[in-house]
Amino acid sequence: MAASEIIPFNQPFTIGNELAYMQDAVQRGKISGDGFYTKQCQFFLQNRYGFKKALLTTSCTDALEMAAILAEIQPGDEVILPAFTFVSTANAFVLRGARPVFADVDPLTLNLDVAKLESLISEKTKIIVPVHYAGISCDMDQLLEIAKAKNLLVVEDAAQALDAKYKGRPLGSLGNLAAFSFHETKNVMCGEGGALAVNDANFLERAEIIREKGTNRAAFFRGEAAKYDWLDVGSSFLPSDLNAAYLLAQLENLETIQQQRLKLWNTYYKELKPLADAGKLQLPFVPDYATNNAGLFYLLCRTPEKRTALLAHLKAQGIMAVFHYLPLHESPYYLKHYPKVSLPVTENAARRLVRLPFYFNLTENQQSRILEAIRKFYT
Repeated sequence: MAASEIIPFNQPFTIGNELAYMQDAVQRGKISGDGFYTKQCQFFLQNRYGFKKALLTTSCTDALEMAAILAEIQPGDEVILPAFTFVSTANAFVLRGARPVFADVDPLTLNLDVAKLESLISEKTKIIVPVHYAGISCDMDQLLEIAKAKNLLVVEDAAQALDAKYKGRPLGSLGNLAAFSFHETKNVMCGEGGALAVNDANFLERAEIIREKGTNRAAFFRGEAAKYDWLDVGSSFLPSDLNAAYLLAQLENLETIQQQRLKLWNTYYKELKPLADAGKLQLPFVPDYATNNAGLFYLLCRTPEKRTALLAHLKAQGIMAVFHYLPLHESPYYLKHYPKVSLPVTENAARRLVRLPFYFNLTENQQSRILEAIRKFYT
């Protein structure tokens, strides 16, 4: 099959002034961290979503690692999170010595099952990390209530959740801290990038210091300190201003991007609903409390064997669909260090899930080809 006929799983894109802004960043004479475009992106995120502070990072992983440092995670602390997530969600806290305590997920949303949360809390629990899978909000009211009653921090993993809401409130604004991703597979992108949203005033000053290698260099450059010193632990979490320049152009076109992604998402859903109604597959579920930001599109096959066959069928048609997370509680690393646990909903869903090609410039013809291939498989 010719390469031109292959439909990739993802495709980066430009929509506005990405290249012009990158050129402008060079002409401004500063392409390292915290330049003009970095600040513009941070202002955009703070103004649109109401974060007390937004700090661009080199990745969502880095934002999560900053959250772990801010939370002063110590060896032996426990962090509750779903096992159905990317490894960074766990790694950020494991790096500081924490033990990951994995929760099962809700079978409809694939988000952390809040009904099972309290049974996982111990004297060592320090943080709850809800993951808003596919940009659909976790059920946050009960989770926040439990966290407040137990004096626990909440760090939202909002990697896929930019511009999504829970009961009218932007995701990433509900927890003490939140991490976003601007990886090339996300709604808006800059290749590799992320952001830490700080909603707890107690973390505002320290977050900036940790991001600047543990120094008060940012305050120094603003004229707020006579010199900059090593004040805390930290690392170089700042992205290049070239990445930020690319990202700003995408943020400026967020409405257009979201409209197109929702159009693609709704087409997938509408066209596959007859197969779901016939019991052949399961489609994503959007609860009443959540909005859909079209973060990704997935379906659940009836059995793991059917999933394997569908992926092979699509690949033979030149369609690069993929499975998603391998449950972290079944990973070699986890089993090497911790006793085996059973999370039946996570295990079942992970073995049946298929992610379909989904990106801004996916054409109508390409989407029609994907849908026709799925229908053909099921008939």
